[in-house]
Amino acid sequence: MFDEEDLEAIQEGHEEWKEETYGPTVDRFGERKETFTTDTGGTEVDPLYTPADVGDLDYEEDLGNPAEEPYTRGVYSTMYRGRLWTMRQYAGMGTARETNERFHYLMDEGQTGLSMAFDLPTQMGYDSDAAMAEGEVGKSGVAIDSLDDFETVFDGIPLDEVSTSMTINAPASVLLAMYIAVGDKQGVPREELRGTIQNDVLKEYIARNTFIYPPEPSMRLITDIFEFCADEVPNFNTISISGYHIREAGSTAAQEIAFTLGDGIEYVEAAVEAGQDVDEFAPQLSFFFASYNNILEEVAKFRAARRMWYKIMEERFDVEKDASKQLKFHTQTAGSTLTAQQIENNVVRVAYQALAAVLGGTQSLHTNGKDEALSLPTEKSVRTALRTQQILAHESGAADTIDPLAGSYYVESLTDELEQEAFAILDEVDERGGMRQAVEAGWVQRQIQDTAFERQREIEAGERTIVGVNDYRVEDEEKSEDIEQVSEEDQQRQRENVQQLRDDRDDAAVEDALDDLRAACEGDENVMPYIVSAVKAYATTGEICDAMRDVFGEYRGATV
Repeated sequence: MFDEEDLEAIQEGHEEWKEETYGPTVDRFGERKETFTTDTGGTEVDPLYTPADVGDLDYEEDLGNPAEEPYTRGVYSTMYRGRLWTMRQYAGMGTARETNERFHYLMDEGQTGLSMAFDLPTQMGYDSDAAMAEGEVGKSGVAIDSLDDFETVFDGIPLDEVSTSMTINAPASVLLAMYIAVGDKQGVPREELRGTIQNDVLKEYIARNTFIYPPEPSMRLITDIFEFCADEVPNFNTISISGYHIREAGSTAAQEIAFTLGDGIEYVEAAVEAGQDVDEFAPQLSFFFASYNNILEEVAKFRAARRMWYKIMEERFDVEKDASKQLKFHTQTAGSTLTAQQIENNVVRVAYQALAAVLGGTQSLHTNGKDEALSLPTEKSVRTALRTQQILAHESGAADTIDPLAGSYYVESLTDELEQEAFAILDEVDERGGMRQAVEAGWVQRQIQDTAFERQREIEAGERTIVGVNDYRVEDEEKSEDIEQVSEEDQQRQRENVQQLRDDRDDAAVEDALDDLRAACEGDENVMPYIVSAVKAYATTGEICDAMRDVFGEYRGATV
């Protein structure tokens, strides 16, 4: 992009500036910090960037135009000039009825996509009346015990008019089957169902621990979903390969990219080994990243991830379809950055993080409520979070041109550095036999834990400022306003509902469906049709997951 002689002259001028202008000022007055680094400390930030820092940049090879290889600048030709990102506020209240009411409220306020949070028992494949569910029913999201709950959640919401994202992993097959069953009952053709299931179990072993089955049968369930959806539900994204939870567990930005794309590689390889055509399922793969406070690092991260996935799909898997090479992703603002102290500050944090996601070219976005360090968000804080996106879309100008930070010497240099660092991590993953083996050995978890420990040490030592927590504190801070709570009465009502369901249904039909599912799990048939049948017989989430536990067993996790 640059003439060699010009670059040499610029570099000489830069060195002269550092020696004659910048250096004496630093010697006399000093700087705020001894060393400036990106948010995760992986890259030292220079005081000034020039064309010399990106002298090797080739526009066509490294950037390209939007919707053209290598997709650094975006996967769609018009990006937000044609259509804004999907504003998908994460919601899931204690009961199905409360979740339905919140969904209707958000749609009335201008939300353009639904996003479901599930309570911990549902995530772990337990019914609300199970002993393991005690005290957790409806706490972190909605409790879903059966198709009856799903019918209530989507009461009055035509599934051919909305896109729904479901943050569910180990029992993803069950919740997807429920969504399909609701669509069938509404008379919606399956090819018109749109949305995403997270379905990313590898990151559960890495970061969240809400897994059920061992890795091998878990990977089978994922590839069965790929195959089933390619035939039956072609417009539904079958997996959201999630770096979000990896970052929330404490990783650096480069680790977030590397481990997320490494999981993606593992899923693609598993599907190919199962006999599937990569170009048939790869367009349905989607990704999920976090957006943190360091705006420019986050923008560079998203751009680097797009370019890397293009190279991976082109070089490792020799795909042919353009859609198979395009990294499409959802973004959520960073929950771990929200503070219980001075919670109004969280509105500002979320706004900056949302800006970074939009400047980085996200396809959909969730903005956290300011009170999510304390509880599920209130209706008021959810509205403010949604308005944050709407102001960003309609008032900031950030959506008016595509990839507006392209060509920035700093952003391009940082994009390159993050890509190089992430590929180096992936090389080490490959040396360890791939992500699955690296996870089972606990190596990936150790890398993240080491980073998280160092970050916490910096905060406690005051080396990293968290406004309102270790600096700029308020001694007599006002207590927070009302927060969302799930009452014991709501939990008891949910337990009674599932017990009543068992009394009212056809038990013989349920047992037949569960027996058929066990037989499918023991063989090599695709299990999804059997799960759909069990769901339609009103088998519960726990019963279906237990039928698969009977065959697959349970996983206890690597010791780290």
